Amino acid sequence: MYTLHTKARSLKGLVAATAIAGCALAAPSQAGEWSANAAMTSNYIWRGLTQTENEAAVQGGIDYSHESGFYAGTWASNVNYGAGDVYSYEHDIYAGFAFDTGDISWDFGYLYYNYDKEAEFDFGEVYGSVGIGAFSATLYVLANTEADEGPDQDFGFGQAFYGSLDYGFTVGNGVDVGLHLGYHDGDFAEAFNGNEDGYYDYNISFSKDGFSFMISDTNVEGGAAEGGYDNDQMKFVVSYAVDISM
Repeated sequence: MYTLHTKARSLKGLVAATAIAGCALAAPSQAGEWSANAAMTSNYIWRGLTQTENEAAVQGGIDYSHESGFYAGTWASNVNYGAGDVYSYEHDIYAGFAFDTGDISWDFGYLYYNYDKEAEFDFGEVYGSVGIGAFSATLYVLANTEADEGPDQDFGFGQAFYGSLDYGFTVGNGVDVGLHLGYHDGDFAEAFNGNEDGYYDYNISFSKDGFSFMISDTNVEGGAAEGGYDNDQMKFVVSYAVDISM
């Protein structure tokens, strides 16, 4: 089930071309269906930015979907934001509702990002996506966070967002190709990413039989581009993911 909520499917798994940006849509097909996924990636990329200082990550999750369109799940990955950083893992919990109206697919839900207790930077987003054929448009909006606001910062509802456009298609020998463009902005986004202003990310991905290759880049400046992050540099990511029936 490739719904936009699963970070494992987005960068993250790099499993399907249209899911690499976290925006592929598909309504659940069976009542009460459980599934699991596991992946290894050479670099955990989230919205164009490395979450592991360009190192490898091991990821996995469990999903439940109902024929009504309701789904819920959890997903986890190791993270690393630098020497002395208190972050070591990311654990996501999400739930939503996916459905079709004619040729249009819809997906709405809530996604909570949980990190090490010492980080005190957990946050949640509400999201919505619409898909027509191989094209999808998605919007994530900040809903809540435990992070403390700094001077002149506003971490209130709707004060940060991420929007993306995705298109996927299949070429010869069954290779799935995904194209992605995203934009992240808001005080919370700037505080979490270390970027002074909103930024764009864009990528192209190629996937087949669980193997994926992605070329990703951004226009970030400032903290997000410094140290071991190098988020102003083009990144090449190789991943392998498997789906597990339950």
